Amino acid sequence: MEGSRRSRSSSSTGVLLLLLLMVVMQRGEGQLAEDFYSKTCPNLESIVNQVVSTKISQTFTTIPATLRLFFHDCFVEGCDGSVLITSPNGDAEKDAEDNLSLAGDGFDTVFKAKQAVEASCPATVSCADILTIAARDVVVLSGGPSFNVELGRRDGLISKASRVHGNLPEPTFNLDELNSNFGKNGLSQIDMIALSGAHTLGFSHCNRFANRIYSFSSSSPVDPSLDPEYAKQLMEACPRNVDPRIAIDMDPVTPRAFDNVYYQNLVEGKGLFTSDEVLFSDPASQPTVNDFAKNAGDFNGAFATAMRKLGRVGVKTGNEGEIRIDCSAFNS
Repeated sequence: MEGSRRSRSSSSTGVLLLLLLMVVMQRGEGQLAEDFYSKTCPNLESIVNQVVSTKISQTFTTIPATLRLFFHDCFVEGCDGSVLITSPNGDAEKDAEDNLSLAGDGFDTVFKAKQAVEASCPATVSCADILTIAARDVVVLSGGPSFNVELGRRDGLISKASRVHGNLPEPTFNLDELNSNFGKNGLSQIDMIALSGAHTLGFSHCNRFANRIYSFSSSSPVDPSLDPEYAKQLMEACPRNVDPRIAIDMDPVTPRAFDNVYYQNLVEGKGLFTSDEVLFSDPASQPTVNDFAKNAGDFNGAFATAMRKLGRVGVKTGNEGEIRIDCSAFNS
């Protein structure tokens, strides 16, 4: 009888532990929550928003730079702020060739926001969460959709240039390569097409697309999928042997507004990268591009959903990470 009771008690304890584990796993994604700092730093989002707004008033580059910084962070070690680390040896994630073009205004936005947050909530909020909030804010402040962000990330403990290669999408990718790259991060084709819409903002250096206007193939130096007039504009802006510091707007129509004009450009053969234009030229993705081009609401909804999903990639919790005091350096 006593043994039977012990057996039932042990069984009940096991069931409770299993249920508890399932609840934790379901909350998942590093146990992120929209209200994670509601008690420990209740004014967090308004503090970050104020810093971001001020920074944008000083330079528009803040918007595309911060958004791109978020993408590059999440695609390598996960959304853990590892791209923010500065190494005295020049071998941190930000030093990788694919990250050398990340604009300083993105880093500065996060560093300034962190300083402001530390003044109100010391040693409480991760740099990864501040970058996540700032990325959402620059979208909203440039006319894009508003959405709630999930919080609770810790800052990563690894930042190596050697771990970047092969993790970021290349401007020459075709649809299969794009889907494979985004799929590794749990993102669908629709997520990928929506996130590509961030190219409605910002700029690119000429060398990232020069092959499309000067050396596309032996039979056609200019990519035939490019609108001829647009190709001519690109040649004028980026002549051969142009200064490598020269950059041009990625959206030639509304470069300072977060809108669906990017997709309208694709329909007209005005996608800057091969990886942009392929979204329209490939029959498997063309219907989504057509939808986003005609329906801003569909694009905005898909973009907000994809940003929340992206923010869950590779989240660190507990001993997997830390709350950095200085976003550019690991805690000593």
